[in-house]
Amino acid sequence: MTAFSKLFKQTFIYGLATVLPRMLTFLLTPLYTDVMAVGVYGKVSIIFAWFAIFNVILAYGMETAFFRFFNKEEDKEKVVGTSTLSIIITSVIIFLTAFLLKNQIAVITDIEVQHINFVIWILLLDALVIIPFTWLRAKEKPVKYAAIKITNVAINIGLNLFFFLLLANLATQSSFFESIYKPDFEITYVLIANVIASAITLLLMFPFYSKVKYRFDSKLWKQMLRYAFPVLIAGLAYTVNETFNRILLDSSLSRAEDPEAEVGMFSACYKLALFMTLFATAFRLGIEPYFFSHAKSDNPQKNYARILEYFVAFGSVILLVVVVFSDLIKVLIIRDEAFWEAMWIVPIILVASFCLGIYHNLSVWYKITDRTKFGAYISVFGAIITLGLNFWLIPIIGYKGSAIATLAAYGSMVLLSYFYGRKYYPIPYNLKKIGLYLFFSIGFSVVYFYQFRENYIVGITLLIVFLSFVYISEIKQLKKLLKG
Repeated sequence: MTAFSKLFKQTFIYGLATVLPRMLTFLLTPLYTDVMAVGVYGKVSIIFAWFAIFNVILAYGMETAFFRFFNKEEDKEKVVGTSTLSIIITSVIIFLTAFLLKNQIAVITDIEVQHINFVIWILLLDALVIIPFTWLRAKEKPVKYAAIKITNVAINIGLNLFFFLLLANLATQSSFFESIYKPDFEITYVLIANVIASAITLLLMFPFYSKVKYRFDSKLWKQMLRYAFPVLIAGLAYTVNETFNRILLDSSLSRAEDPEAEVGMFSACYKLALFMTLFATAFRLGIEPYFFSHAKSDNPQKNYARILEYFVAFGSVILLVVVVFSDLIKVLIIRDEAFWEAMWIVPIILVASFCLGIYHNLSVWYKITDRTKFGAYISVFGAIITLGLNFWLIPIIGYKGSAIATLAAYGSMVLLSYFYGRKYYPIPYNLKKIGLYLFFSIGFSVVYFYQFRENYIVGITLLIVFLSFVYISEIKQLKKLLKG
């Protein structure tokens, strides 16, 4: 099996682990938008925005550091033991501190204290599976990784369906169910489902903890932290780019009479960009181990360049397909028409997510050359763009400003990463082919959505033209790939 064949097969399995669970969670979006008011859904979105921020803090870049040192060090058990103990100790300390300060945290985040209790538990449980999941990827066990990920989401979805569709009826027939049913308890039910799913996931990971040799090497730990700290900063900056707009939309910046409703509409329509996010995430999960393991092979830059071409080709097709059929997809995903007002953002967020995927592919240069500080610089720059444009545009055009800010941030990060990569680790990207894919896919998407929206004759024609272009450009390479 060639390296590329193995790469794409692993990416396919990681894709199942990422795409299938997220596709299953699509069940929750129509459910939530069916049973929740727009403002309540906005509150849920705000809580999960804070989740994203604190998840990054609890991981503090140790996942990427684990990959680097697991492939770099001869004593791999020392890497596993040190990183595992590090995450356990810091997670417990943050967990206890958060419980002591939960009232203050509630004030800062504008989340009710009863919900903060659940949030703290979920964060702890999720932090304790960071290294086990990373270990599965490093050991190239994508099937087990996928199985546990899918189990987590299946439990979460099952509990949500129980709470929102069955419990009310069961409460009328049984005193036991009546005792646990509470009307207008939607946010708490969502959090309870997450706690149980996360707890079961940790139980499934216990075999990892039973096998770990708990050896802590302080010298190695310091080296890992030095490598991980810029990744932490980059992760926080990325989270600001991706989720902080919900928090800002709910703040005094918003001109809306009901800012939580604006957050709800924005978050619901943002879900339609999930197809691109899933593809980019699955691709990243597959290529990240490949980047590190092949860094010392002959001429790895050539393979890295081809990987980006494949990513842009597939991503361009996904972009145009989702844009053309977005008004059909929205009926399935977002049940209540009250959420549809924010559909304007869909092409912009899709392109922004596409840019983020390109950035992750470009980021290979600073990860394998141990220049992770550049990842931090670039991500912080993107976060500054995000915050600046959000503060400027939200009072003027509301959630549209947040969408534009996200695109501007990720687009600028792509350009910066490419510019610095040329200097420190030149990769011979085929800019002509990549540029043509981007130009036509983005151009067709913009023209169709904002000029011919729901005119499917025009949309499908543009899609066929573009697919033909990609097929002609890539057929030779695809045949070689499949033969391998």
